Amino acid sequence: MENRRTLREVDPDIFRVVQDETRRQEEGLELIASENFVSPAVLEAMGSVLTNKYAEGYPGKRYYGGCEFVDTAEQLAIDRAKSLFGADHVNVQAHSGSQANMGAYMALMKPGELMLSLDLNSGGHLTHGASFNFSGKLYRVVHYGLSRESETIDFAQVSSFAKEHKPKVIVVGASAYPRTLEFDRFREIADQVGAVVVVDMAHIAGLVAAGAHPSPVPFAEIVTTTTHKTLRGPRGGMVLCREAYAKSLNSQIFPGIQGGPLMHVIAAKAVALKEALTDDFKTYQRQIVANAKALAEAIKGQGLRLCSGGTDNHLMLVDLRPKRVTGKAGEEVLGRAGITVNKNQIPFDPEKPTVSSGVRIGTPAVTTRGMKEPEMALIGKLVGRALDRPDDSASLERIRGEVRELAAQFPLYASRLVS
Repeated sequence: MENRRTLREVDPDIFRVVQDETRRQEEGLELIASENFVSPAVLEAMGSVLTNKYAEGYPGKRYYGGCEFVDTAEQLAIDRAKSLFGADHVNVQAHSGSQANMGAYMALMKPGELMLSLDLNSGGHLTHGASFNFSGKLYRVVHYGLSRESETIDFAQVSSFAKEHKPKVIVVGASAYPRTLEFDRFREIADQVGAVVVVDMAHIAGLVAAGAHPSPVPFAEIVTTTTHKTLRGPRGGMVLCREAYAKSLNSQIFPGIQGGPLMHVIAAKAVALKEALTDDFKTYQRQIVANAKALAEAIKGQGLRLCSGGTDNHLMLVDLRPKRVTGKAGEEVLGRAGITVNKNQIPFDPEKPTVSSGVRIGTPAVTTRGMKEPEMALIGKLVGRALDRPDDSASLERIRGEVRELAAQFPLYASRLVS
């Protein structure tokens, strides 16, 4: 049969792309805070025959026959997530974090109602009301921001805006915020104005699962997350909520914004959630935080400034202005040295988002490889050396060689490379 041929036989171009990307991941240092490496077991589930099955609806209530086995996979994912986070109800069908947020908003707000959320330029997310995103087009939005002095969330402003604007929903969460999110303080403000709370814990879900960051579940009506990032699962979304919101939430995900769920991805989510229930995962999350603190100190030692002075979680925002390098240039320079980061605006950034003054750096992926504090000290020095000589191609190539040597000590998917 034609469909028994391998990828290498059917499409050598895509086969080479997969091999090249595998090699890039093996030989470089992945410091993008939102990226991670899944286990071989998660990869196996994602590449399974479950991708062939349509399963619109929910376990036991499908619109297609032949769903008895995918029902089991989805129920396992649901049960494991409920156990891991202590949630009343979980929907694992969201294709992404963005769709998880869309489902949550639609379960709580009508178009034109008001949300209060962290400004994108202060570390928020596109789906938290950015004007060019669905969230900013469907809903009225007021943004809170950061204190100029501490570069942490300005709770006096949150409280003032909540009392003035009476939002239907207060959104809590960030894509570039290096400090602990104080969910109890948001809950107190929400209760004062009759608002509900949606927490987007996409970045910190793994930390929350392991007790390395306070849990939002006791303080929020709905909690959304991705299943990649610190949770170290496949790319996808998930929503946790109180029982009172379960029916509305489910109907917004399907049939509200999605059709057939991706059953191979849901199965992979179940695998990742099982991994997250282990003691090894808790140890891993604690190491992520320890590595972030160690890397932060190493980077400060290279003459760079950390926004808010440091980090409580898995990421840090690095102000590159002391090196007279923009975020865009810094990303490119570090990339040439084999170190992958992303440009990012810093608080009150004078540069536009496509240029920015900083980079966002995180430790989940290098921690997955087994690296610890000594490696973080070395990585900090490599980052500093690269940024000190951004136009020296020979120097950057030497650093790239050192990066390869370091990465080779912590192999990832080397067995999947075909020479």
